[in-house]
Amino acid sequence: MTGFLIIIVAFAFLWLVLVRPQKRRQVQQRKMLSELRPGQEVLTAGGIYGRVTRLAEEEVTVEIAPELEIRVARRAIAAVTPPDELEGETVPEPESAPEPDTAPDEDRG
Repeated sequence: MTGFLIIIVAFAFLWLVLVRPQKRRQVQQRKMLSELRPGQEVLTAGGIYGRVTRLAEEEVTVEIAPELEIRVARRAIAAVTPPDELEGETVPEPESAPEPDTAPDEDRG
């Protein structure tokens, strides 16, 4: 009887730790895809940022550059990005390495 109780507790624990969070993520993803609208900035599963221009049943047209649009499967939209997230993005300047000493050696002879 104790072994049966341990199995039930183990299944309950696995459900709480694995199944429940996964279902919550799936529900959030479905909600995000159903609320997708033209003009929104999105991030695809392939890492491409763009703006939604058209929606169809199973695909989305995303503008990734001026006058350059791609068709993407709706389920490949990973996230909707806030508009200010992309506008304020700057590329950091690379840190300059110290310049090597180029002075001639006077000890050479």
